[in-house]
Amino acid sequence: MTPRRIKAVAKKEVIQILRDPRSLMVVLLMPLMQMALLGYGVNMDIKHVPICVFDREGSQQSQALLKAFQASQYFTIVETERDYDGVKRAVDAGRCKMAIVVPHDFSQNLAFANAASVQAILDATDDNTANIALGYAQGVVAAYSGAVQLERTQTMGQPPPVVPAVSEYRVWYNEDLVSRNYIMPGVVALVMALVGAQLTSLTISREWERGTMEVLVSTPVTRMELMAGKILPYFFIGLIDAAFCLVIAVFWFEAPFRGAVSTLFLTTSLFLVVVLGLGYFISASIRSQVGASQIALVATLLPTTLLSGFAFPIEQMPTPIQWLTYLVPARYYFAILKSVFLKGSGLGDLLEPIGLLALYATIIGLLAARAFRKTLG
Repeated sequence: MTPRRIKAVAKKEVIQILRDPRSLMVVLLMPLMQMALLGYGVNMDIKHVPICVFDREGSQQSQALLKAFQASQYFTIVETERDYDGVKRAVDAGRCKMAIVVPHDFSQNLAFANAASVQAILDATDDNTANIALGYAQGVVAAYSGAVQLERTQTMGQPPPVVPAVSEYRVWYNEDLVSRNYIMPGVVALVMALVGAQLTSLTISREWERGTMEVLVSTPVTRMELMAGKILPYFFIGLIDAAFCLVIAVFWFEAPFRGAVSTLFLTTSLFLVVVLGLGYFISASIRSQVGASQIALVATLLPTTLLSGFAFPIEQMPTPIQWLTYLVPARYYFAILKSVFLKGSGLGDLLEPIGLLALYATIIGLLAARAFRKTLG
């Protein structure tokens, strides 16, 4: 390959980018929009669940239980009902995700039977939220039961009950269990995939639509030189977008970044080669800019979102789908980003995903170079 020819093709592509407002819009606005929408819009932390309460007894004990729900950061009492019809209307209208009903004999059962039940009615149209809210409610009731038991033993002059085993836990890497710290690395992967494939999917198809392919074919530029010159400007644009995303994630959304910047940009360079090669391959295979752009969107957005582990844990997928995820390069890049951001992993800890990304980059690069033929047929 001749550097002078590659430079000439790259210069021509830069001029095309500057003349194409659509490409400039993708370059400048997409990273900002993706980071803002997903950073603010996607939140897996379920807190302040709106609940309504129906206290059929109104005793000191029942009010203490409801105050325990109100004091929890996971619940917010938005309505107090007077009958079951009010509870039904509140849940049906969606004003409450859960209703707590205290029976009329709550304190009496606590005093004489040493056990009392509380009813929880859940809106399970969102089963994930309902399951988590039910677990939180059980935790609140369990804490209240422990406090009642301790108070009773102290009143009777008995020593507090001995707990045979107590679990102590320590959270690593994401100490506050904030979902945004997990989401931000995935957003970076999504932006890199979309921007890279979308931009390069227009490179060859643009030449066909504008009628400049005849001139390009008549030049002595080889297939490898053409691909290198076409991809090179977008490679540096991708690195700039990666730096932009890193700054937003760390300084705006305050996501932890414990790794080395060099490790991040080395692995990002490998992933960019993969997605840029994929976009170039699509562009060389389809002569329509609209068609190439749509196929690039489907080929990058859906696998990166659904099969990389970003939206859903791979371990929870059916076994055939788990096998399918091994064919998605974004899976390895997302794993690298999580490790670099949250664990501070270095190159030695990431040899396997880096090696697989390098293999993908080689295969897709060869396929992309062979996809373009210097013929007009």
